[in-house]
Amino acid sequence: MSQLGGIDRQRLRRLISSEERRFQDTTAASRAMYRRARDVLVGGVASSYQLGNPWPLYMTHGEGAGLWDVDGTRRSDYHGGFGAMVQGHAHPAIGRALQERYSRGTHFAAPTEDAVIVGEELTRRWGLAKWRYTNSGSESTMDAIRIARGFTGRELVIKIFGSYHGHHDAVMVAVGTGDSDDPFDPPELPYGAGIPGAVASLTVAVPFNDAAAMERRIERLDAEGRKPACVILEPTMMLGLVPPEPGYLEAVRDVTRRHGVVLIFDEVKTGLTVAAGGAVERYGVTPDLVTLAKALGAGLASGAIGGTEEVMSVVEDGTVLQVGTYNGNALGMAAARANLLEVLTPDAYARLDVLSSRMVAGCRAALEEHDLPGYALGIGARGCVTFASRRIRDYATMRIQHDPDLLRLTWLHATNRGLYLTPARPEQWTLSIAHTRADVDAYVEAFTELAQQLTILMRS
Repeated sequence: MSQLGGIDRQRLRRLISSEERRFQDTTAASRAMYRRARDVLVGGVASSYQLGNPWPLYMTHGEGAGLWDVDGTRRSDYHGGFGAMVQGHAHPAIGRALQERYSRGTHFAAPTEDAVIVGEELTRRWGLAKWRYTNSGSESTMDAIRIARGFTGRELVIKIFGSYHGHHDAVMVAVGTGDSDDPFDPPELPYGAGIPGAVASLTVAVPFNDAAAMERRIERLDAEGRKPACVILEPTMMLGLVPPEPGYLEAVRDVTRRHGVVLIFDEVKTGLTVAAGGAVERYGVTPDLVTLAKALGAGLASGAIGGTEEVMSVVEDGTVLQVGTYNGNALGMAAARANLLEVLTPDAYARLDVLSSRMVAGCRAALEEHDLPGYALGIGARGCVTFASRRIRDYATMRIQHDPDLLRLTWLHATNRGLYLTPARPEQWTLSIAHTRADVDAYVEAFTELAQQLTILMRS
């Protein structure tokens, strides 16, 4: 339960019901599309993460910082395709690159010069010598773990409690199902059905921001004859936007290096959003492997794995097969090249920092004005407001503060005021370079209104 403990829960649920009615009254075309979609799509959507209550919003098009749904409503987009669209929608430079590439063919299952150019730029930004491509974040983390296993000859994986690293079996463990009273879900607990217990048992979870606990676990596993192949973590834990505490990533780098464990930074969400060179640039710590996707493709399905010469040698010599028909697809590489060289430039990141500072300052002012326990954080394009009396530092403290009703109200309130956020998730916003100060101010205005309503509920 969140730290808004004094809130009148009955009145809160009445407010949610009021916002739900407003949502239903203004999304009739999405409701009709949902009924149609359910005949052919499971749940009426293409992915379980697209589900909505009572129905999802079906989109028609996007331009700049805006999205239009089938009801014709424009919404300022802070969802960003789960953080992928930091470029904004229909960016002209991306469109030109795609048009030029399309006229010359889109897929050859063979390398192109754009793939080389993208690799050169990724090497420059991340400082890792060798790269391979994939088509999604899940593929990137899956292949990175396979490379680490092939390099070490070991099988066990260490991950962070509560972190999501894609939908393959090795990491759909200890993500946080909500089925356990213990805020630390057991490492063996799969995230949904269909994950073999034998596979889940090869993954062990440790808390974020605690390098000493990680080292103790590695030492114990080593003593049991189960030394890990790798540690995979988000350098900033993106469920709730939990940054690393000072010295944490440096300590993790030291621990993994001393124990001969491959360190993987999952930058699917932070890569190209928190800085030009992702969290590696932001925090100055370089892993053995890094995984990218989302913002890399500028709206197309692209991913990448970067690594040191040493670790990538097992791919170079054929020990580990890293394959895929669409890896380095010509169309995707054209988009990625334009994205890196023409769109996500130093000026773009300077603009994002200005917008982020304005967003965070506005949300903090609203919390202070209405005397609500909470804080706002922004790192590059990503940001979050958390209702809590103290900083969240890991999954356990995040679960203690978890308040589904408050998350539901936050999403409905924003949606009904022309904003588009990730549904009922604590990672509340992704900025794009197409957002303006006016867009930010509209977000802050809506959040301030929400804060005022919550204050009334607490004082009633």
